[in-house]
Amino acid sequence: MQAAATYRGTVYPWQCDHVGHMNIMWYVGKFDEANWNLFARIGLTPGYLRNSGRGMAGVQQNISYRSELFAGDIVEVTSELLEIGTTSIRFRHEMRNAEIGEVAASCELTAVHLDRAAHRSVAFDEPVRRAAASLLAAAKLAGA
Repeated sequence: MQAAATYRGTVYPWQCDHVGHMNIMWYVGKFDEANWNLFARIGLTPGYLRNSGRGMAGVQQNISYRSELFAGDIVEVTSELLEIGTTSIRFRHEMRNAEIGEVAASCELTAVHLDRAAHRSVAFDEPVRRAAASLLAAAKLAGA
């Protein structure tokens, strides 16, 4: 999948720590909001998750911090799907200062598709797998 915008927002003063830059908890929060926009693009919408008894759970998250963000900065997160397995999905986010284009942080995550009642992983439904495969194929063609 080619990187697509999955979050846009602003750094608020109350999101900054004692040294004046956005605290790491807010990087994680903004990446989390991007997760749900990316999931919706492949059919893992709030309605689907509520109605099917399914859920998503992060099992690994690696963040690299590259530059600081300050109160008032405009933030954009782009995301790309890297891999979809039977029950898991791996993807990457890149957070930029939208005004100057500088990368502030990147994050690679692995999440698992869950049966909420059974509290265990479950295979993705076929429409989700097809949508994810389509995004991966488009990215491969764009990179060729």
